[in-house]
Amino acid sequence: MVYVKEKQEVWPGNIPNPLMKYAPAVKAGNWVFVAGQLASDFKTGVAPEAIVPPGLPNNQDGLELQSRYIMKNIEATLEAAGTSYEDSMRIMQWFVAPEDWDGDPWCGVNITPYLEERNNWIKDKRPASTAMGIRELLVRDTIIEVNLINIIPQEGEEKIAISAEGVPKPLAGYSEAVKCGDWVFMSGELSTDWQGDYGRAERYGADSSVALDARTNPYFWYDKPIRRQTEYQLKKLQKIAEAAGTSLERMVKTAVYLPRPQDYPGFEEVWKYWFPNNPPARTIIPNQGLGGKGCLVEIAPKLLSGDSKLKIETIETSGAPEPVFHEPQAIKAGDFLFYSGQMACNEKGVAPEALRHPNFPYYGNAGKLQMEYIMKNVTAISEAAGTTTDNICNRIAFHDNFNDGFQESIDTFFDYLPAGKRAASTTLNIGGPLMVPGCRVLLDLIGFVPPK
Repeated sequence: MVYVKEKQEVWPGNIPNPLMKYAPAVKAGNWVFVAGQLASDFKTGVAPEAIVPPGLPNNQDGLELQSRYIMKNIEATLEAAGTSYEDSMRIMQWFVAPEDWDGDPWCGVNITPYLEERNNWIKDKRPASTAMGIRELLVRDTIIEVNLINIIPQEGEEKIAISAEGVPKPLAGYSEAVKCGDWVFMSGELSTDWQGDYGRAERYGADSSVALDARTNPYFWYDKPIRRQTEYQLKKLQKIAEAAGTSLERMVKTAVYLPRPQDYPGFEEVWKYWFPNNPPARTIIPNQGLGGKGCLVEIAPKLLSGDSKLKIETIETSGAPEPVFHEPQAIKAGDFLFYSGQMACNEKGVAPEALRHPNFPYYGNAGKLQMEYIMKNVTAISEAAGTTTDNICNRIAFHDNFNDGFQESIDTFFDYLPAGKRAASTTLNIGGPLMVPGCRVLLDLIGFVPPK
């Protein structure tokens, strides 16, 4: 694949087309963004070949069949984009939690049927991985959604899987990090040694997967679990970054999965200590189920490699509000723009422009008002970086529910991306409040800045 200097939609033609106005995949530069794939034919609901035959026990076979359908369609999408699973840098998986999940960070999903199926499709140099439990997907009875980011190696480049000495090895068979050219993608790290209390005498009165070094001692009044876990996790990520020949100082963007919003102050204390100045772009997503019991946070970074000549540029504009949290509006590196998480808020909470007027409670739609506010800010940030909203490549939308203005929110977003300029999209219901109460949707975006 030559370096694509203009964003392009990818339509495989041999998989079901989505119902919403997004593209199955997008190419920009030598990156390929694959939209979230569901086991749906987008006509009847769950595709017939992904449904467990009547009369047979389910026993999670539904997850196996849905996973197989998804992986097959992703393979076709990648092929249409001129790439394959061999070039995958990050794979993101979203699993619907059991109905009795109460929002605790541990949601108890068993993903083994998916992992066994995934291993049939991705065998070597596996991508960095993130997996989360969520409340609901857009198609009834679908229980998994998967999306990817690929980087196609250019001349003289190759994808390398990274394994750091002295770092506990994950159980699910993914790479701790992968490197290709200028970029290093790291798996979502948990505060675990992948053993926890299992088989150990030292339990500290808990039944947990959290590493002993990441725990507070429950027999004293001191310390905060979220601080200990964040520090442990960042130290582990730093070792992996060093094994890849880079450093967390080269981080351009990270997703932070923080199930309990009340843990934010303790997490941010540690984050500010590690990144006091010029922090990376960041999206903080609450109300997610994590893959280790007792774990309170997961961090999944993207970095520049240590030998990359690309510059990290902080984007600032007065046309959008200052970020509420310790992060920039966006980071530009090379030809890509990494936005921090976008919500309809300012330093005081939900922006007044994004709310119905209290004296006119039946006028306006919350979803539409909030998305208009968000996209006005995204437009200003894009222009400050030398691009436009037409060049948004990847969009992950986290909704607090799928009822309050959801369709109007979606329609408003895609008003900014006309046919031929559509983004790859993933849409999820986290089933609880976002980091700023009253905000209905959080956008995690990556854009392209076409080279001149």
